[in-house]
Amino acid sequence: MKVYLSVDMEGITGLPDYTYVSSNEKNYERGRLIMTQEANAVIEAAFEAGATEVLVNDSHSKMNNIVIEELHPDALLITGDVKPFSMVQGLDSTFDAAIFLGYHARAGQKGVMSHAMTWGVRNMWVDDEVVGELGLNAMVAGYFGVPVVMVGGDDCAAAEAKALISGVKTAAVKETISRSAVKSLTPAKAHALLKETAADALNDIQAKPLIASDAPVFKIEFTNYGMAEWANLMPGTEIEPDTCIVTFRAKNILEAYQAMLVMTELAMRTSFC
Repeated sequence: MKVYLSVDMEGITGLPDYTYVSSNEKNYERGRLIMTQEANAVIEAAFEAGATEVLVNDSHSKMNNIVIEELHPDALLITGDVKPFSMVQGLDSTFDAAIFLGYHARAGQKGVMSHAMTWGVRNMWVDDEVVGELGLNAMVAGYFGVPVVMVGGDDCAAAEAKALISGVKTAAVKETISRSAVKSLTPAKAHALLKETAADALNDIQAKPLIASDAPVFKIEFTNYGMAEWANLMPGTEIEPDTCIVTFRAKNILEAYQAMLVMTELAMRTSFC
């Protein structure tokens, strides 16, 4: 059994705000160590469930947060930026299951540090399905026939996962008070919960792959029109009239995903004004 583990940071135990997830902030080193230890709990559960390989993809910001010296010695790690498939780099049809750890709710929703890829994204859609990072990443897994069997994060990410993915197991390690305050389990309690949930998810896989349409229409709504103008520089895109929504008709979900990466990178070139 091969297990794929995508690890974001905002949904990690005890992390309430950006001072734990931004590399130039005072609490970041604490945050990345907690992140690494939390990944280890899931990795250990995967190997105990019979995994022969666990591939970990660091999926937050510049994607070089996990402390490799502290990572489970039998895991493999993808780290660094730029990656052609970002948060799902390395995921393919050879994997039996995917786990998303440290995930958060989509932009504009209740949840600790909720967002979608960048602060400039208000909404994303695949066809008529509104998605965040969780949903879009799960659709890439689904393209390869890989079910997302477990999602760990805050309570709002867990609810989002259950609404999207049939049969997924969730582990809510913290409860949202506000976008920058949480009621959290301690790491020891969170590790126990994550290990138990991962074991249940891998020993009896109930989750179904989340499948996008064969030629999806992908849309991003940006927070200002200047961002939409920058994103519209990518060939094949259109700005919907009187909106900040940019549309791209993709050949498949993989092309839609890479279009998202290009459009968000272009959009962030606009000024804050």
